[in-house]
Amino acid sequence: MKPHTILAALFSFAARTLAASRTTPPAGALVVGSGNYATIQAAVNALKSTSQEQIIFINPGTYNEQVTVNKLAGPLTIYGYTQNTALYSSNVVTITSAHSLANEPSDDATGTLRVETTNFKLYNVNVVNSYGSGSQALALSANNGNQGYYACSFKGFQDTVLAETGAQLFSACYIEGATDFIFGQSATAWFEKCSIGVLPASIGYVTASGRSSNTSSYYVFNQATIAAAPGKTVTSGAYYLGRPWGDYARVAFQSSSLSSVINSAGWHIWNTGDERTDHVSLGEYGNSGAGASGTRASFASKLSSPLAIGSILGGSYASQYYVDTSYL
Repeated sequence: MKPHTILAALFSFAARTLAASRTTPPAGALVVGSGNYATIQAAVNALKSTSQEQIIFINPGTYNEQVTVNKLAGPLTIYGYTQNTALYSSNVVTITSAHSLANEPSDDATGTLRVETTNFKLYNVNVVNSYGSGSQALALSANNGNQGYYACSFKGFQDTVLAETGAQLFSACYIEGATDFIFGQSATAWFEKCSIGVLPASIGYVTASGRSSNTSSYYVFNQATIAAAPGKTVTSGAYYLGRPWGDYARVAFQSSSLSSVINSAGWHIWNTGDERTDHVSLGEYGNSGAGASGTRASFASKLSSPLAIGSILGGSYASQYYVDTSYL
């Protein structure tokens, strides 16, 4: 795609998704910060047992807490205050904690934001796990299907985003980490126009698909960008698009811009002596940039055509509550 075409596409995307701002709560919303609730968890706990849609609106601020959204009877949308709904860089709402597997019983339990319900949408919120290197430490545990994340930012080091179960959509988001930082076992997850920032490391892996049998699970990155995290210096070739956590790992990057941080092999085995590559589907189509060239690993594949979002999220995806088509 020519530079002017890329710019035109980006402008079109911003124009379609830019609601200019979202600075006042929608009618009937539970309001956090200079509202009725001092914490996000308090607002979540106040949700009613109803099949009707409920909304939480979060005012600007940094919320030092771990938030768990348990299974609800109806849909839920959480909005962060913003002057620009199209851009994660304009977000002024941050949830942060520092739980890790060093002091929690499971990966899921470390998550700064843990979402266990379906029919869920999150807009313009930064989610951070500040633990750093040394242990698994999730920013987001997306632990159910029919979940959508829009213009959000997720920062961690190892295991930043767990996309675990069911259909999930991430659009116009930023995801940062170093080790297996987009991972999971059973989800069919579509990442649209997401920016992926990698941190300084001697070796790193963007994805770790835990697909362990011939299931529908697939992680597809469409029009993504991968580069060093802002303000960081990363050695060329230090990163791989992924490694197989499960024997049937399935991941694809298509129409994406891969900077020189991506190794020419593209993909990596799990570990020496435990390669897990016999049944994998680790593919690419139409990628560009310095990291898109080179001799790929023997177990990787070049896709003959791009994947369609409907083949991943289902043919009726556009009519589902969790899908905001203005971000597609």
